[in-house]
Amino acid sequence: MLDPATWSLSLLLAATALLALVILVAGTALTRRADEIAEATGLSAALVGALLLGATTSLPGTVLSVSAAWQGDADLAISNAIGGITAQTAFLAIADLAYRRGNLEHAAASISTLMQAALLVGLLALPLIAMGQPAMTVLSVHPVSVVLVAGYIFGLRLIDHAERRPMWQKAPGSDAPEKRDEEMPDRAPWGAFALLALVAATTGFALGEVATDLSARTGISTTAIGVALTAVITSLPELVTSVAAVRRGALQLAVGWIIGGNAYDVLFLAFSDAAYREGSIYHAFTDQHLFLIALAILMTSLLILGMLKRDRQGPAGIGFESVAILAIYAAAVASLFLSP
Repeated sequence: MLDPATWSLSLLLAATALLALVILVAGTALTRRADEIAEATGLSAALVGALLLGATTSLPGTVLSVSAAWQGDADLAISNAIGGITAQTAFLAIADLAYRRGNLEHAAASISTLMQAALLVGLLALPLIAMGQPAMTVLSVHPVSVVLVAGYIFGLRLIDHAERRPMWQKAPGSDAPEKRDEEMPDRAPWGAFALLALVAATTGFALGEVATDLSARTGISTTAIGVALTAVITSLPELVTSVAAVRRGALQLAVGWIIGGNAYDVLFLAFSDAAYREGSIYHAFTDQHLFLIALAILMTSLLILGMLKRDRQGPAGIGFESVAILAIYAAAVASLFLSP
């Protein structure tokens, strides 16, 4: 059995690059198959972005966090989960650059995307509540983990209902219409989806093993590795698919992929809590983890403000929220590497 602990640093870095490539290729292909399944089954756009595609593109990150928690590495499990949310929100600002007709948040603002963002903020608050409660578990699971999953499902039902019977409309004539691929298969490609899911899950587990040894070998904290390396790598499919969706005019779907995926990523903590054998994972939070949750809430709040303010055009074609999100994310990552 291959043991990354015996590898040289150069071999660990090469393995990291190879795993990133596999996740990028397999994750992007997996997302396309999920999109085809959604089209074939007639799921609404909100459920496509928040459930099927969000869970699909998050599969490598899910496996990484759960396997890390199972092995007792709560730091990597938590930082990968919350770091993925911050990375993907920054990716949305990058996708804004690809939309040359104006500000992406102006064009993609809708009741479903706003509700997804509100759901995300609410879910991010629950781990903070758990930290303030006794470190109790029932069958090795903290009650807040159950509330996280139930709250996510309830939020999806509200979003789906709001999308089917909207009470909030886009400004007339302001945005390009959302378009899906015109040529979709008659049958959902479940076989290809399952195979790609297996590849993505296996790669996510391998990346977690390599990341742990990279942290030990370089002296970089596991939190910094989780935020700047594993979270970014496992989020690469979201970047590629969101930019591609923006270029083909599916603006709301692109934003829904990111925000819906972020809401799903909070569930990493619930899954990791179930896998963590040393008690409640919420009581293994450090000050850096609290910093990451505050960062995710801040970035999401800026995104909500951008969608509500709805600036048609900003500097370089992007809105104030995208500029602020990118600047804050860059400063936060730098601070994690500079902190002792």
